[in-house]
Amino acid sequence: MQIEQLYKIFRQHPVVTTDSRDCPSGSIFFALKGASFDGNRFAKQALDQGCAYAVIDEREYDDPADDRLILVDDCLSTLQQLARFHRRTLGTKIVGVTGTNGKTTTKELIATVLSQKYNVLYTQGNLNNHIGVPKTLLGLRSDHDIAVVEMGANHPGEIKTLVNIAEPDCGLITNVGKAHLEGFGSFEGVIHTKGELYDFLRQRADSIVFIDNGNEHLKGIADGLTLVRYGIGDDETLCVGGEVVSCAPMLSFRWRHGGGDWHQVDTHLIGTYNLTNMLAAACVGLYFGVTSEQIDKALSSYRPTNNRSQLTLTEHNRLIVDTYNANPTSMDAALCNFRDMDVSPKMAILGDMRELGDSSSEEHRKVVDFLLCNGLSNVWLVGEEFGKTDCPFRKFHDVEEVKSALRDDCPHGYYILIKGSNSTRLYELPPLL
Repeated sequence: MQIEQLYKIFRQHPVVTTDSRDCPSGSIFFALKGASFDGNRFAKQALDQGCAYAVIDEREYDDPADDRLILVDDCLSTLQQLARFHRRTLGTKIVGVTGTNGKTTTKELIATVLSQKYNVLYTQGNLNNHIGVPKTLLGLRSDHDIAVVEMGANHPGEIKTLVNIAEPDCGLITNVGKAHLEGFGSFEGVIHTKGELYDFLRQRADSIVFIDNGNEHLKGIADGLTLVRYGIGDDETLCVGGEVVSCAPMLSFRWRHGGGDWHQVDTHLIGTYNLTNMLAAACVGLYFGVTSEQIDKALSSYRPTNNRSQLTLTEHNRLIVDTYNANPTSMDAALCNFRDMDVSPKMAILGDMRELGDSSSEEHRKVVDFLLCNGLSNVWLVGEEFGKTDCPFRKFHDVEEVKSALRDDCPHGYYILIKGSNSTRLYELPPLL
């Protein structure tokens, strides 16, 4: 079946699912494959549970007598092509967001700001991969004014794949850092892959890039692009400049447009490292005509709910929960911020940083050295990589050992930073603290 034919069906049934356990009435099921599953096996089940059509790519699961089964060469490729066709048909303005750290928070902040003026579609959660991006795009409706699409990668070429599906009109790379080195091979590999967003926009007439003026890595790969700049400081040539007012523990900052008046915003986010994320959102908002007052309102009202830079108050402690992910760059930013916070007493529970390949031992050693040099002494380290380091801190093999220790002796009255890769499951600790 040609994409144009499938698109006519989609217009009649504009809901897509890839999970046979979640089949809204009248939706279209795409039988995707994974390392341990084959969606083709569940196509009939999806139809029985309410789907109007099922797209499959294995002939053995086809039934010529059932015209609800649509046989294609490759379900994933078809899903991606359908999403691009839909995006082109509607012509909605799309802002593409990627980066090593902060892309999900920045995406949500941009969407919050733009929603002050527009009907905005934006990536839900972190559905930012080769499946999540097309599913996001297929959620576009004719009444959406703008879309903010997050794009993630852990291997070379993945951002190129995603931008060729989403075809953004403008874009923003939050930063580049040491993450997924096992997949990228090197820090230079990270820069090259994230830069694939810039490469696409170079080829697109009238495209815009929003750029952190203080990030030399990004400026170094931004030749030939139309740049709208934001950054830390009060440089009047910037579209948006800003600086931290306080962080004890919530971030308060001020910003201004060019040489205009200063605006102070008291946020619900932890961490001075979120300043550039806030400035990015303000910059995008101004470019699209959102007023300064609307931007202030949006940024001050945003509350994180995704275990990123999140303050959680318990009966016994104040927790700084940053357990969604961890890499050397984000760990350094979190620890620097924690060190500088004017609060006491402090404690940190840190989990392994995953997918660092040959750099893993060195990067975990650097974290330990930072702790030793900066007076952060009440520290629990969780995981095999931290376990290999030579240090005086208390070590745990896994989160289950931490849970057992907390049941026996729970700390009281502390500000506790909890940070580690998602797979270390430190997000299970807050109820025990």
